[in-house]
Amino acid sequence: MTGGAIAQAFAMVFEPGTLIAMVLASLYGLFVGAVPGLTATMATALLVPVTFFMPPIPAIATIVTATAMAIFSGDVPGCLLRIPGTPASAAYTDEAYAMTRKGHAELALGAGLVFSAVGGLFGTAVLILAAPALAEVALHFSSFEYFWLVLLGLTCAVFITSDQPLKGVVTLLLGLLVACVGLGNPAGFPRFTFGNAEMTGGIGMIAMMIGMFAISEVIRYVVDTSPPAELVVDHVGNVMRGQWELAKKYPVQILRGSTLGTAVGALPGAGADIAAWMSYAMSKKFSKEPQKFGTGHVEGIVESGSANNSALAGAWIPALVFGIPGDSITAIVIGVLYMKNMNPGPTLFTTNPQNIYAVFLLFIMANILMVPLGILCIKVAKRILKVPRNILMPLILLFCIVGTFAINNSLFEVTVMLVAGVVAYVLEANRFPIAPAILGVVLGGMLEENFITSMIKSNGNLGAFFDRPIALGLAVVTFAVWFAPAVMKVVRGRRPVVAA
Repeated sequence: MTGGAIAQAFAMVFEPGTLIAMVLASLYGLFVGAVPGLTATMATALLVPVTFFMPPIPAIATIVTATAMAIFSGDVPGCLLRIPGTPASAAYTDEAYAMTRKGHAELALGAGLVFSAVGGLFGTAVLILAAPALAEVALHFSSFEYFWLVLLGLTCAVFITSDQPLKGVVTLLLGLLVACVGLGNPAGFPRFTFGNAEMTGGIGMIAMMIGMFAISEVIRYVVDTSPPAELVVDHVGNVMRGQWELAKKYPVQILRGSTLGTAVGALPGAGADIAAWMSYAMSKKFSKEPQKFGTGHVEGIVESGSANNSALAGAWIPALVFGIPGDSITAIVIGVLYMKNMNPGPTLFTTNPQNIYAVFLLFIMANILMVPLGILCIKVAKRILKVPRNILMPLILLFCIVGTFAINNSLFEVTVMLVAGVVAYVLEANRFPIAPAILGVVLGGMLEENFITSMIKSNGNLGAFFDRPIALGLAVVTFAVWFAPAVMKVVRGRRPVVAA
């Protein structure tokens, strides 16, 4: 049976329509990632209206390939302009730019490309091995376990994605409030509809995401008065030269970055951005030459490049197994999976295994495709980076409006998108992270539904949430994440001060 499912997966992936979709999505992802300010999440959000008209596997293929390419190509403007194309590239932008100024742009860009592909393949291997095993465990989950798992995911999103957790809590609560709107609750009671019939269906998640990630960038461009940056190189040579020597010199860094990236990606709300920053910091901490960091040292690029793409595959582990997004990209993906009747959860691995195997194959192919297409992207980087933003941004705005309207043929969805864009811009301008808000919208309904279901099953007994071993373990971990910072603060405060 498994062999038959794998054969079906190969047939679906290597079908001409899927391959064409992957190539086109790859070129699109490379372009979006290489234009400063356009993120991989924004690339995913803009693809959603297109996926409505595609079969399930080609639809997932476009998202997988576009995001993988966008995460890599964000390195290109960071290296050549000192402007990271995506937040995941920001961790080592100064390092790559310093290498460019020293005449080593090819080495920096090649390291970002090759080790992004290596990290992506490592994360895919973990996804292939870990997801089915976790799905076996998840089959034994009840509403009690899912309640704690969702709560843990929301908690991790706050503490991981923000250096100011209180601001993360505020945006998380905002997302949970939005999730309460409409009739989609266990009681079927209209909440926060204000008598508006459109509001009874709730706030459209896809429209809200397009607004928060795409429209906010358009607004940011409109109010940005800084002059455009200039390229510091006119020519980029052979980016593959010297990469094998780097692989032999830094095998521990590659493995460490790939492992950390996959682990961080699997944490709800973390994603490639956090993985890259953590990996760069770890690389500097454990390096034999820490004094070279910041002066144009390739070691940090090798490790962080491995981490950011491995995090993409890692984020799909909780998304596929539990229906809990690992990052904002998989939050959008979950919506697409539901639209295509590929409902995420442990049963997906038993009822439609060919679809899961196809997803695994898509990840492998996306990371292999990244190398030749990435070389092509680097070759034409000068032209990509010279696309006038005053032409690009109006086109993106137009695409957002048309795509959002096409979801339900509703002007209300367009209004939601525009309002969400303004709100996201204001939040980010005041350093409030928007990822917790998105996760609040995605997980709010699941949290409420599992809580109500559990209370009904236990006749209102809260102790039932701690009766089952897995539920108790998840509860302990959740409370540890909540109270560990306060406990550590108290412990540090009681430590005796040693006189000098």
